[in-house]
Amino acid sequence: MTTAHDRLSRTLEIGRRSVPTFFYGTAWKEDATERLTSQALAAGFRAIDTANQRRHYVEAGAGAAVAAAVARGSVTRAELFLQTKFTHVDGQDERLPYDRHAEPRSQVMQSFASSLEHLGTDYVDSYVLHGPTTRRGLAAADRDVWQAMTELERAGRVRFLGVSNVGLDQLEALCELAGTAPAFVQNRCYASRGWDREIRRFSARHSIRYQAFSLLTANGAALRDPRVVRPARRIGATPEQVVFRFALDVGMLPLTGTSSEKHAVADLGVYDLPPLNDAEIEAIDGLGTPST
Repeated sequence: MTTAHDRLSRTLEIGRRSVPTFFYGTAWKEDATERLTSQALAAGFRAIDTANQRRHYVEAGAGAAVAAAVARGSVTRAELFLQTKFTHVDGQDERLPYDRHAEPRSQVMQSFASSLEHLGTDYVDSYVLHGPTTRRGLAAADRDVWQAMTELERAGRVRFLGVSNVGLDQLEALCELAGTAPAFVQNRCYASRGWDREIRRFSARHSIRYQAFSLLTANGAALRDPRVVRPARRIGATPEQVVFRFALDVGMLPLTGTSSEKHAVADLGVYDLPPLNDAEIEAIDGLGTPST
Protein backbone atom coordinates (compact mmCIF):
# COMPACT_ATOMS: atom_id res chain seq x y z
CA MET A 1 0.00 0.00 0.00
CA THR A 2 1.36 3.43 -0.95
CA THR A 3 1.71 5.98 1.84
CA ALA A 4 2.41 9.70 1.89
CA HIS A 5 6.00 8.86 2.78
CA ASP A 6 6.71 7.55 -0.73
CA ARG A 7 6.52 10.95 -2.29
CA LEU A 8 9.69 12.58 -1.04
CA SER A 9 10.78 15.53 -3.10
CA ARG A 10 14.30 16.84 -3.48
CA THR A 11 12.94 20.39 -3.35
CA LEU A 12 10.07 22.28 -1.77
CA GLU A 13 8.42 25.51 -2.79
CA ILE A 14 8.46 28.46 -0.42
CA GLY A 15 6.90 31.60 -1.80
CA ARG A 16 7.43 30.50 -5.41
CA ARG A 17 11.06 29.70 -4.71
CA SER A 18 12.50 26.22 -4.88
CA VAL A 19 14.51 25.11 -1.84
CA PRO A 20 16.48 21.84 -1.72
CA THR A 21 15.38 19.58 1.13
CA PHE A 22 18.86 18.23 1.98
CA PHE A 23 21.77 20.56 2.85
CA TYR A 24 25.51 20.06 2.87
CA GLY A 25 27.10 21.64 5.96
CA THR A 26 30.64 23.00 5.76
CA ALA A 27 31.47 23.47 9.45
CA TRP A 28 34.81 22.22 10.81
CA LYS A 29 36.32 21.47 7.38
CA GLU A 30 39.21 23.99 7.54
CA ASP A 31 41.64 23.56 4.61
CA ALA A 32 39.50 20.77 3.18
CA THR A 33 36.43 23.02 2.82
CA GLU A 34 36.82 23.73 -0.89
CA ARG A 35 37.56 20.11 -1.79
CA LEU A 36 34.73 18.69 0.30
CA THR A 37 32.21 21.25 -0.90
CA SER A 38 33.20 20.43 -4.49
CA GLN A 39 32.73 16.75 -3.66
CA ALA A 40 29.26 17.45 -2.26
CA LEU A 41 28.26 19.43 -5.35
CA ALA A 42 29.48 16.61 -7.58
CA ALA A 43 27.43 14.13 -5.55
CA GLY A 44 24.30 16.19 -6.22
CA PHE A 45 23.91 18.53 -3.26
CA ARG A 46 22.50 21.89 -4.28
CA ALA A 47 22.08 23.54 -0.86
CA ILE A 48 25.31 24.64 0.84
CA ASP A 49 25.35 25.81 4.47
CA THR A 50 28.23 27.93 5.74
CA ALA A 51 28.91 30.93 8.02
CA ASN A 52 31.13 34.01 8.17
CA GLN A 53 32.68 32.65 11.34
CA ARG A 54 36.32 31.75 10.80
CA ARG A 55 36.37 29.97 14.14
CA HIS A 56 34.43 27.02 12.69
CA TYR A 57 34.02 27.72 8.96
CA VAL A 58 36.04 28.69 5.91
CA GLU A 59 33.31 30.52 4.00
CA ALA A 60 35.72 31.49 1.23
CA GLY A 61 36.50 27.81 0.63
CA ALA A 62 32.83 27.04 0.08
CA GLY A 63 32.67 30.01 -2.28
CA ALA A 64 35.69 28.81 -4.25
CA ALA A 65 34.04 25.42 -4.74
CA VAL A 66 30.85 27.05 -5.95
CA ALA A 67 32.74 29.34 -8.34
CA ALA A 68 34.64 26.39 -9.81
CA ALA A 69 31.46 24.35 -10.31
CA VAL A 70 29.71 27.28 -12.01
CA ALA A 71 32.76 27.96 -14.21
CA ARG A 72 32.81 24.30 -15.32
CA GLY A 73 29.16 24.52 -16.25
CA SER A 74 28.22 21.65 -13.93
CA VAL A 75 25.74 23.89 -12.10
CA THR A 76 24.36 27.41 -12.37
CA ARG A 77 24.09 29.91 -9.55
CA ALA A 78 20.30 29.83 -9.93
CA GLU A 79 20.32 26.08 -9.24
CA LEU A 80 22.17 26.56 -5.95
CA PHE A 81 20.84 27.51 -2.54
CA LEU A 82 23.56 29.31 -0.58
CA GLN A 83 22.98 29.79 3.13
CA THR A 84 25.36 31.67 5.39
CA LYS A 85 25.21 33.24 8.83
CA PHE A 86 25.92 36.34 10.87
CA THR A 87 27.74 35.42 14.08
CA HIS A 88 27.90 37.69 17.14
CA VAL A 89 31.34 38.59 18.47
CA ASP A 90 31.11 36.08 21.35
CA GLY A 91 30.90 33.27 18.80
CA GLN A 92 33.95 34.46 16.85
CA ASP A 93 37.67 34.22 17.37
CA GLU A 94 40.11 37.04 16.63
CA ARG A 95 39.47 36.75 12.85
CA LEU A 96 36.39 38.95 12.81
CA PRO A 97 34.56 39.84 9.59
CA TYR A 98 33.56 43.23 11.03
CA ASP A 99 34.65 45.98 13.39
CA ARG A 100 34.42 44.67 16.95
CA HIS A 101 33.42 48.12 18.22
CA ALA A 102 30.78 48.90 15.58
CA GLU A 103 27.06 48.97 16.31
CA PRO A 104 25.18 45.72 15.59
CA ARG A 105 23.63 47.02 12.37
CA SER A 106 27.05 48.01 11.00
CA GLN A 107 28.48 44.63 11.99
CA VAL A 108 25.72 42.89 10.05
CA MET A 109 26.33 44.98 6.96
CA GLN A 110 30.10 44.47 7.13
CA SER A 111 29.75 40.74 7.67
CA PHE A 112 27.23 40.43 4.85
CA ALA A 113 29.46 42.33 2.41
CA SER A 114 32.32 40.00 3.34
CA SER A 115 30.08 36.96 2.78
CA LEU A 116 29.12 38.15 -0.69
CA GLU A 117 32.82 38.49 -1.53
CA HIS A 118 33.65 35.05 -0.10
CA LEU A 119 30.79 33.37 -1.95
CA GLY A 120 31.24 35.25 -5.22
CA THR A 121 27.58 36.26 -5.42
CA ASP A 122 25.45 39.38 -5.25
CA TYR A 123 22.70 37.80 -3.16
CA VAL A 124 22.32 35.09 -0.52
CA ASP A 125 19.46 32.63 -0.58
CA SER A 126 19.24 32.32 3.20
CA TYR A 127 20.83 34.54 5.85
CA VAL A 128 20.80 33.10 9.36
CA LEU A 129 21.33 34.66 12.77
CA HIS A 130 23.91 32.25 14.20
CA GLY A 131 22.36 32.15 17.65
CA PRO A 132 21.27 34.84 20.14
CA THR A 133 23.74 36.42 22.56
CA THR A 134 21.92 35.06 25.63
CA ARG A 135 20.73 31.60 26.66
CA ARG A 136 17.20 32.81 27.29
CA GLY A 137 15.24 35.56 25.62
CA LEU A 138 16.62 38.12 23.21
CA ALA A 139 19.04 40.92 24.06
CA ALA A 140 18.86 44.36 22.49
CA ALA A 141 21.78 43.43 20.23
CA ASP A 142 19.85 40.42 18.90
CA ARG A 143 16.89 42.62 18.06
CA ASP A 144 19.13 45.15 16.33
CA VAL A 145 20.83 42.42 14.31
CA TRP A 146 17.49 40.96 13.25
CA GLN A 147 16.24 44.37 12.13
CA ALA A 148 19.39 44.83 10.04
CA MET A 149 18.88 41.40 8.49
CA THR A 150 15.30 42.30 7.56
CA GLU A 151 16.66 45.39 5.79
CA LEU A 152 18.77 43.12 3.61
CA GLU A 153 15.76 40.96 2.85
CA ARG A 154 13.59 43.95 1.92
CA ALA A 155 16.37 45.20 -0.37
CA GLY A 156 16.32 41.86 -2.23
CA ARG A 157 19.86 40.95 -1.25
CA VAL A 158 18.62 38.04 0.88
CA ARG A 159 15.85 35.68 -0.20
CA PHE A 160 15.06 34.17 3.22
CA LEU A 161 15.97 34.79 6.85
CA GLY A 162 16.69 32.17 9.48
CA VAL A 163 17.91 31.66 13.02
CA SER A 164 19.94 28.86 14.59
CA ASN A 165 20.79 27.51 18.04
CA VAL A 166 17.61 28.81 19.65
CA GLY A 167 15.32 27.76 22.46
CA LEU A 168 11.53 27.88 22.18
CA ASP A 169 11.23 31.10 24.18
CA GLN A 170 13.74 32.80 21.89
CA LEU A 171 11.99 31.65 18.74
CA GLU A 172 8.67 32.87 20.13
CA ALA A 173 10.21 36.25 20.95
CA LEU A 174 11.73 36.55 17.50
CA CYS A 175 8.39 35.85 15.85
CA GLU A 176 6.80 38.59 17.98
CA LEU A 177 9.23 41.22 16.73
CA ALA A 178 7.88 43.71 14.23
CA GLY A 179 9.11 42.87 10.77
CA THR A 180 9.90 39.48 9.28
CA ALA A 181 9.56 36.11 11.00
CA PRO A 182 12.24 33.54 10.11
CA ALA A 183 11.67 31.17 7.22
CA PHE A 184 14.07 28.66 8.81
CA VAL A 185 15.21 27.54 12.22
CA GLN A 186 18.36 25.42 12.40
CA ASN A 187 19.13 23.44 15.57
CA ARG A 188 21.21 20.50 16.70
CA CYS A 189 18.72 17.65 16.81
CA TYR A 190 18.92 15.00 19.57
CA ALA A 191 16.84 11.84 19.51
CA SER A 192 17.12 11.71 23.31
CA ARG A 193 15.33 15.06 23.47
CA GLY A 194 12.49 14.09 21.17
CA TRP A 195 14.19 15.35 18.02
CA ASP A 196 13.59 18.95 19.21
CA ARG A 197 9.86 18.26 19.11
CA GLU A 198 8.63 21.49 20.74
CA ILE A 199 10.60 23.68 18.35
CA ARG A 200 9.42 21.58 15.40
CA ARG A 201 5.79 21.86 16.46
CA PHE A 202 6.03 25.62 16.94
CA SER A 203 7.78 25.92 13.57
CA ALA A 204 5.07 23.91 11.81
CA ARG A 205 2.35 26.17 13.26
CA HIS A 206 4.16 29.26 11.97
CA SER A 207 5.23 27.94 8.54
CA ILE A 208 8.89 27.89 9.62
CA ARG A 209 11.00 25.12 8.09
CA TYR A 210 13.12 23.17 10.56
CA GLN A 211 16.74 22.43 9.57
CA ALA A 212 18.35 19.64 11.60
CA PHE A 213 22.11 19.35 12.08
CA SER A 214 24.22 16.75 13.91
CA LEU A 215 21.58 14.13 13.17
CA LEU A 216 24.28 11.45 13.14
CA THR A 217 27.03 12.82 15.39
CA ALA A 218 24.58 13.70 18.18
CA ASN A 219 22.76 10.38 17.99
CA GLY A 220 25.21 7.52 18.15
CA ALA A 221 22.97 5.48 20.43
CA ALA A 222 19.98 5.96 18.12
CA LEU A 223 21.93 4.49 15.21
CA ARG A 224 22.29 1.26 17.19
CA ASP A 225 18.72 1.20 18.48
CA PRO A 226 16.53 -1.67 17.17
CA ARG A 227 13.90 0.89 16.16
CA VAL A 228 16.38 2.19 13.58
CA VAL A 229 18.23 -1.04 12.80
CA ARG A 230 15.09 -3.08 12.01
CA PRO A 231 13.74 -0.77 9.29
CA ALA A 232 17.27 -0.41 7.90
CA ARG A 233 17.41 -4.17 7.39
CA ARG A 234 13.89 -4.26 5.96
CA ILE A 235 14.51 -1.67 3.24
CA GLY A 236 18.17 -2.52 2.59
CA ALA A 237 19.57 0.72 3.97
CA THR A 238 22.10 1.81 6.57
CA PRO A 239 20.96 3.12 9.96
CA GLU A 240 22.35 6.51 8.93
CA GLN A 241 20.14 6.54 5.84
CA VAL A 242 17.13 5.61 7.95
CA VAL A 243 17.71 8.59 10.25
CA PHE A 244 17.92 10.95 7.28
CA ARG A 245 14.85 9.35 5.68
CA PHE A 246 12.94 9.71 8.95
CA ALA A 247 13.95 13.37 9.18
CA LEU A 248 12.66 14.05 5.68
CA ASP A 249 9.46 12.09 6.33
CA VAL A 250 8.56 14.21 9.36
CA GLY A 251 9.28 17.47 7.55
CA MET A 252 12.82 18.31 8.62
CA LEU A 253 15.47 19.61 6.23
CA PRO A 254 18.51 17.56 7.26
CA LEU A 255 22.14 18.63 7.02
CA THR A 256 25.07 16.32 6.49
CA GLY A 257 28.70 17.28 6.82
CA THR A 258 30.22 14.04 5.61
CA SER A 259 33.79 14.07 4.32
CA SER A 260 33.26 10.77 2.47
CA GLU A 261 32.35 10.77 -1.22
CA LYS A 262 30.67 7.40 -0.76
CA HIS A 263 28.57 8.65 2.14
CA ALA A 264 27.61 11.86 0.30
CA VAL A 265 26.14 9.74 -2.50
CA ALA A 266 24.49 7.40 0.01
CA ASP A 267 22.98 10.32 1.92
CA LEU A 268 21.22 11.60 -1.20
CA GLY A 269 20.23 8.02 -1.94
CA VAL A 270 17.59 8.24 0.78
CA TYR A 271 15.21 9.73 -1.80
CA ASP A 272 15.28 6.45 -3.72
CA LEU A 273 14.79 4.12 -0.76
CA PRO A 274 11.58 2.19 -0.12
CA PRO A 275 9.46 4.21 2.32
CA LEU A 276 9.42 3.81 6.05
CA ASN A 277 5.96 2.85 7.24
CA ASP A 278 3.93 4.81 9.73
CA ALA A 279 4.73 2.45 12.61
CA GLU A 280 8.47 2.77 11.94
CA ILE A 281 8.29 6.55 11.78
CA GLU A 282 6.34 6.66 15.03
CA ALA A 283 8.85 4.32 16.72
CA ILE A 284 11.84 6.41 15.62
CA ASP A 285 10.05 9.58 16.66
CA GLY A 286 9.75 8.05 20.13
CA LEU A 287 13.45 7.23 20.53
CA GLY A 288 13.66 9.46 23.58
CA THR A 289 11.55 6.88 25.44
CA PRO A 290 12.67 3.36 26.42
CA SER A 291 12.49 0.67 23.72
CA THR A 292 9.93 -2.10 24.16
